Amino acid sequence: MERIQSVEGSALGDAGMSGVLVESQSDASRVWLGRLVGIGFGVLTQVLFLWTAYHLFWFLRGPLPVDGVFPEHARFVAWADTLLALFFAWPHSLLLFPPVQKWIKQRVEPAMMGCIHCVATCVSLLVLFAFWTSSSRVVWQLSGWAETAMLAAFYGSWISLLYSLWLTGMGYQTGLLPWLYWVRRERAPRREFVQRGAFRVMRHPVYLSFLGLIWFTPRMTLDHVILTAVWTAYIYAGSYLKDRRLLRIIGEPYREYARRVPGFPLIGLGIIGKLP
Repeated sequence: MERIQSVEGSALGDAGMSGVLVESQSDASRVWLGRLVGIGFGVLTQVLFLWTAYHLFWFLRGPLPVDGVFPEHARFVAWADTLLALFFAWPHSLLLFPPVQKWIKQRVEPAMMGCIHCVATCVSLLVLFAFWTSSSRVVWQLSGWAETAMLAAFYGSWISLLYSLWLTGMGYQTGLLPWLYWVRRERAPRREFVQRGAFRVMRHPVYLSFLGLIWFTPRMTLDHVILTAVWTAYIYAGSYLKDRRLLRIIGEPYREYARRVPGFPLIGLGIIGKLP
């Protein structure tokens, strides 16, 4: 009887050990599968960003093709374009909401948050490009030297945007840098708040550059007016909310900085002026 129990016990022990090995192998497989998915997601994110930036340039450069909307449908189209312009702001703003960020980080590798933000922004822009309806109603049409000057300002805004993103860390804006550190199994360095370049004279050079992209156009149509109005309001509100977020994260050093430097140059009043 003891012999039988001993054999049975040995068999049970072997079965238990086998189960542990199988479970360990299963865990290792899940880890590697997770890394493969993460690597693929990061690569696709950067490709999506470049694809979207290319289409954004031509979408704003215009003039966009007119879809020949009937006059009786003009009001519907205006509302549809307004909702599309608002839709661009919604996913990005939702992802910046602290409870949403906390919920995502509990389920996804935190290093992927930048990529998730980038994908949400790109997808919302691509949806806007796909369903946007242009208008034949022209608010202004420039020609000659005025058109050349406006286009120069438009291209200059793109250069300013790239410069501003470089100052803040382009790799962080697209999620590339945290993702690369994750791929190398290294901890990403903490981002430092550095007052250099354009940030010495304004707090939000990225937002100001983006304003140039939507305002500097030699041909302003009714649909472009809608886009410009909605995105200008969003940028203004986004500048204020970004100040609040940085005050919460950085604290007194940012408050002291905001007391000296306005949100935009030549704007010393309002919610994006110098902080009191």
